[in-house]
Amino acid sequence: MPRILRFLLLTLCLWLPLAAAAQDTVAPAVIPSDPDPVVVALNDGTPDYETWDKLAGRVEDALQVGRASDVVMQELRSDLTAWRQAFSEAQAANAVRINTLKTQISTLGPPPAEGQTEPAILTQRRDELTAMLNQARVPVQKAEEAHGRADALVGEIDSLLRSRQTDLLFELGPTPVNPALWPGAIEDVVDTVRAAGSEVRNAWGSETQRAELKRILPVVIGLGVIGALLVMRGRAWVMRAGQRVLRRSKGATQGVLIFLTSLGQVVAPFLGLVALLAALEASGVIGLRGQYLADMLANTLLLFFAALWLGTRVFGSPNAPWAVLNLSSGAERAEGRFDAAVLGVLYGLSRGLGELAAYEDYSADTMAVLSFPLLLGAGLLLVRMGRLIRHSAELEGEADEGALGFRAGTMKMLGRLVVAVGYLGPVAAAIGYVQMAQTILFPTALTLWVLGLLLVLNQFYTNLYGVVTGSDEEAANQALTPTLASFVTGLAALPVLSLVWGARWTDLTELWTTIGQGVRLGETVLTPRALLTFVIVFVIGYALTRVVQGMLKSSILPRTKLDKGGQNAITSGLGYVGIFLAALVAITAAGINLSSLAIVAGALSVGIGFGLQNIVSNFVSGIILLIERPITEGDWIEVGGQMGYVRDISVRSTRIETFDRQDVILPNSDLISGVVTNYTRGNSVGRVIVPVGVAYGTDTRLVEKILMEVAEAHPMVTVNPAPSVVFQGFGADALEFEIRAILRDVNYVLSVKSDMNHEIARRFTEEGLEIPFAQRDIWLRNPEVLTGARTEEVSEPSDKPPYSEPATVPSPNLAALDPSDIHGSTDPEGEADE
Repeated sequence: MPRILRFLLLTLCLWLPLAAAAQDTVAPAVIPSDPDPVVVALNDGTPDYETWDKLAGRVEDALQVGRASDVVMQELRSDLTAWRQAFSEAQAANAVRINTLKTQISTLGPPPAEGQTEPAILTQRRDELTAMLNQARVPVQKAEEAHGRADALVGEIDSLLRSRQTDLLFELGPTPVNPALWPGAIEDVVDTVRAAGSEVRNAWGSETQRAELKRILPVVIGLGVIGALLVMRGRAWVMRAGQRVLRRSKGATQGVLIFLTSLGQVVAPFLGLVALLAALEASGVIGLRGQYLADMLANTLLLFFAALWLGTRVFGSPNAPWAVLNLSSGAERAEGRFDAAVLGVLYGLSRGLGELAAYEDYSADTMAVLSFPLLLGAGLLLVRMGRLIRHSAELEGEADEGALGFRAGTMKMLGRLVVAVGYLGPVAAAIGYVQMAQTILFPTALTLWVLGLLLVLNQFYTNLYGVVTGSDEEAANQALTPTLASFVTGLAALPVLSLVWGARWTDLTELWTTIGQGVRLGETVLTPRALLTFVIVFVIGYALTRVVQGMLKSSILPRTKLDKGGQNAITSGLGYVGIFLAALVAITAAGINLSSLAIVAGALSVGIGFGLQNIVSNFVSGIILLIERPITEGDWIEVGGQMGYVRDISVRSTRIETFDRQDVILPNSDLISGVVTNYTRGNSVGRVIVPVGVAYGTDTRLVEKILMEVAEAHPMVTVNPAPSVVFQGFGADALEFEIRAILRDVNYVLSVKSDMNHEIARRFTEEGLEIPFAQRDIWLRNPEVLTGARTEEVSEPSDKPPYSEPATVPSPNLAALDPSDIHGSTDPEGEADE
């Protein structure tokens, strides 16, 4: 098979140049002359308003009469659009001169108020400049008036065409099920076929044509053979290549390669059809009717292969892992592929029939009879396809344990709508609303094709993302990039869907023109082009800012003597400056005049000032923190009862990580206005205090000596200043001492304290020193007072009936007792008195 493919490609490369030469011989190229320009301009470049007035008057008369055909109205609309564009460009005339005159007038100041005077020379100069300004504005105002008139006429033509389209949609025509119309339709088709055959016979009967055909016969035969092979076997060859790719690859790579390979299922037959049409045209034996029939057949075959490819990608094929819809059996998948392919054939025949009918001038009766079988077949196929879509949605719902998701619910509703259209279309055609049936049946099929193509492309984007990033299938399905790509593709498909459902291309261009005019704010016009320029320039500036920040943070600042806090402050400050400059350059590049927005910005700033004053306060506080640097990242601070390490300082807030590994977000204003304790500001040196208590009667000098040795022996304690031991005082239970030492790194204060306590306990045990603990005994001198009171309360007779609320027994009132009734003693040694 590879040898056959190489032979076919070589033959194609050899015969195509010959076919081109033969085509040039049979039908020499004719270079059309340039048409007359629609817009007539004068010598100074301004539009010829006299010619424009004549055209506008002719359009107004045509609109008033309302009898001009759609083709004529489209031509008039095209002329109006060209003139409108010329007027739009003319509005920019004298822009520099007008701005200069405005500046000169503004420098003279406002005219004096009533009752006030000014020098006569200023008044004279202002009048001269005002007259010059009015003169400079004349062409602009004339262009604005003409632009408004052209725009209004274009709108009237669009309204007229839309009304005609709506009237045609609901026009009741002949019913195709009337048997009386069938003989006439059959006769018209037979006449067309006979006329095409007559054209072939006439061409073949020409001696010159036969001689020319004999001369280029090898080219015709070669193109015909190549085209026939590609049409009949090209798809099978591509599918065989796809099976090889399927066996040799896996995962996302397999999906991408299979998708790219499967495109050959359309490309190969398309090239074959091009070769066949080139062979027929080069032979010169077909006339105009034959050309129409050949084009209709080629378009139908092309739509068949394209619809079959899309149906295979959506419904799947045997042993194929790429199916978009979830169906339970192979029979349903085969049914979906068949329905999609036959719908493509019917749509191609419908389009070809419309073009042939326009050429042959078929009557409405003939068109109704010939269109009805196509519409009936399309309706039945849509019903079958709608049921498949509903079944797929139900299977997805069962996979989700009965809870239909958004996609399954949407598909179920779409399936019901398609089934309804499939029933309604043929019924409307049978009644006589053939145009309505064509308007709803085939656009529904095209909409299904577009939606299916979007689903296939979404799958391709996911696989491509997995190949590029090396992600597995689950990660690629949850990634944002393929979703955004599918969303953008869906937005791009909206104009296509609007054209499918009857919108004219001029409607889309008119909408784009309206959008392109932008929104006017004062003297500033915000157009999509200006906004796009702003976004692109700002993104570039933002990216450059991040690159410079990265270079400073990783390469330049670490080699300086600045501490980490200073480096972060410089990096953050540069980021804010870069963003501001990027926004300023983007505004300038977009041509947005901020001076005209000053009033609007001033009004907004008042509301923003009241609503966002806390945010502004935090922002200013963040700038102060970055400049003064009272705290830096990595500092151990305490503020507002929160203690921890500073992990990040942003322009609005500061993030602190507590010792419990919790993140606390503090507004920057709290750090500026509140009291902040920074334990590591400038250096990490800090003090530790270890309290120790010993029993009364212990040698205090021995205790002091032991504690000093423990402090001096610890490696984190500094030598200068040296540690000290303080006999703090006489406590209730012990003699109180404290170790006070300066540590090299205060971050290890808890570890040092723990180490010292362990060492103190060990040394005290060795020396026989005792660490006391409090123990107290409480004696009651007259306990019978408490028990007697309780007995009396309980023994009182109760007059309350049974099942009433229980009597309240008061608790002992210890506060009422005399302090002498309570005796207690505490033994400093931890022993209680008997």
